[in-house]
Amino acid sequence: MADMPFFDGHNDFLLRLLRAPERREAMWLEAGEEGHLDLPRMQKAGFAGGFFAIYIPSPHTDDEPDYQAMMDAPPYDLPLPDLMSADQTQATALQMAAHLMWMERASKGALMICRSAADLRACMADGTIAAIMHMEGAEAIGPDLDALYAFHAMGLRSLGPVWSRPTVFGHGVPFRFPGDPDTGPGLTDAGKDLVKACNELRIMIDLSHLNEKGFNDVANLSDAPLVATHSNAHAVTPSTRNLTGRQLAMIKETGGMVGLNYATVFLRDDGRKATDCGWDPVMRHLDHLVEKLGEDHVGFGSDFDGAELPDVIGDVTGVQALIEQMRERQYGEALIEKIARKNWVALLERTWGH
Repeated sequence: MADMPFFDGHNDFLLRLLRAPERREAMWLEAGEEGHLDLPRMQKAGFAGGFFAIYIPSPHTDDEPDYQAMMDAPPYDLPLPDLMSADQTQATALQMAAHLMWMERASKGALMICRSAADLRACMADGTIAAIMHMEGAEAIGPDLDALYAFHAMGLRSLGPVWSRPTVFGHGVPFRFPGDPDTGPGLTDAGKDLVKACNELRIMIDLSHLNEKGFNDVANLSDAPLVATHSNAHAVTPSTRNLTGRQLAMIKETGGMVGLNYATVFLRDDGRKATDCGWDPVMRHLDHLVEKLGEDHVGFGSDFDGAELPDVIGDVTGVQALIEQMRERQYGEALIEKIARKNWVALLERTWGH
């Protein structure tokens, strides 16, 4: 059977380019074994498109804990880094947006940054990889929101108010296991203004990493479908990063979406990052999301290049093995096609407009 094209809700490939810009041509244009993504592997794997995250890493400090070791020895409760200002982060965010624009040029037509549903449909029709510029954490947007309009003009079409670390707009969940997402206050006044501006610009709002009160505030303010691009089910793995049954019901009610996150710490029932977990936790989360959300509201949200993945997936070339697992578990071809690609395309049409 031919590989099924798929659309993905989240990757951190731009962070790899940010950290080694002198190697970007090889990292992007040559097939390699480093990381989870490059253009040849994406083409080989059937990667039809996805959200490319602009994410600002916190500065390293000499006394910071060993986060990776802590996450492999639950229970854990990792302290969040300090808030970063727009002055600290805007130049880095601009660099990352520029890397994505370079990727489009360097691909010579193989990848296109999509700014509309029409762009997205065209890419799906002709096999061009559809790239969505996403901002994971709105640090680079100051409270006056001027930069939001500038980044929108560059192509920004999706934004998460926080990546766990607090921003001037709201508060994220700490990396805690076990735990739940009710961890702090909701959106600030600036955060509420940000939601309204995103609605006006038809920028999709991503709820992944946002705490429960912030989630509720977005739900009360937004006129768009509720979306968590790379989050899993709290009922299966009780991590603060995963969505409760109430949150899933709210997402379904608005015609929203959840992208299945492949990060082992959000998949395994013991909360560990160990990668030798097999297919069972992946499929238990997928089964649960389909049961609670319905077949039109679930997709993939890998967290490629931003997380430890199960060995059975490995990198982007392992997604077809996931699709084969869905077949073996009696997911019909029509449902697999929805989860793999069609649900994301329909969601973005509902959010951006046709």
